[in-house]
Amino acid sequence: MQEKKVLFIIAPRNFRDEELFETVRALDEEGFVSEVASTKKGNAVGALGREIEVNLSSDEVKVSDYSAIIFVGGGGFEEFGFAQNKGLIELAQESYKSGLAIGAICIAPRILAAANLAKNRNVTGFADEKTISMLKEAGALFTSRDVERDGRIITANGPKSAYAFGKEVGKALKEAE
Repeated sequence: MQEKKVLFIIAPRNFRDEELFETVRALDEEGFVSEVASTKKGNAVGALGREIEVNLSSDEVKVSDYSAIIFVGGGGFEEFGFAQNKGLIELAQESYKSGLAIGAICIAPRILAAANLAKNRNVTGFADEKTISMLKEAGALFTSRDVERDGRIITANGPKSAYAFGKEVGKALKEAE
């Protein structure tokens, strides 16, 4: 069996540390390989100060290299306009069309709304007015659960659910084998 790789998309700064590192930890425990991309290469710094070196730009991503793509939330997601970023929206759409599992945590499910991937799906996310509004306008069924899985779309509501979110992504990938 070919190794299953999971790609995390983070903001260059102010991504939510736990949403990256705890989700990666859960997937590592299940034997998956995690890689990180952002809209720019270099040192990325989370909202809580953890750092990670990003060697892959989101516009260089080859969807065929991955089994899943995960969009990480935090203030940087909004600060860098990820839900309005045409390249990231297209990446989400291409990933879904290619059969990948798509994960989004905290405010990142907004990308699912922007990419028209949320319609008639059970979706959760950070329960702020903007996230709920975007998801509902896109036709999503907002559940407010900690972690929600609807087919290949897996969402979570924030940092405290990151580890369970990672486990659910891993479960989805194993079931797809």
